[in-house]
Amino acid sequence: MPLSEHEQRMLEQMERALYAEDPKFASALEGSGLRTYTRRRVYQAVAGFLVGIALLMAGMVAKQVWLSVVGFLVMLGCAVLAVTGWRKAPKPGEQPAAGAPHARRQGRPKRSMMDRIEERWQRRRDEQGH
Repeated sequence: MPLSEHEQRMLEQMERALYAEDPKFASALEGSGLRTYTRRRVYQAVAGFLVGIALLMAGMVAKQVWLSVVGFLVMLGCAVLAVTGWRKAPKPGEQPAAGAPHARRQGRPKRSMMDRIEERWQRRRDEQGH
């Protein structure tokens, strides 16, 4: 079911507000997107994990302990990379991590993007209703 004209206007206003509030985050949401970035990182980690398995097996076949240790370390590093990348990736509509330099404003407590959007929505509804 397509959006009505009013709903489309409201969506456009919310998009403009998002770009005005945090253009860096908004631009990260468009284009390739955060999910694609996370998926690509996990695929790279899986490929690295497979390379680690190959090194481990090659070290065992060639009776080279150091090669097996390197393979194990590659596997471990890729597993950690995949898990941390998956956990750190923001969900759609979520703000970047609090540690990001642009995420915290001075003088005001941190609020989520959805809280700000909801507050603006209520303010506009109150202004239109009165």
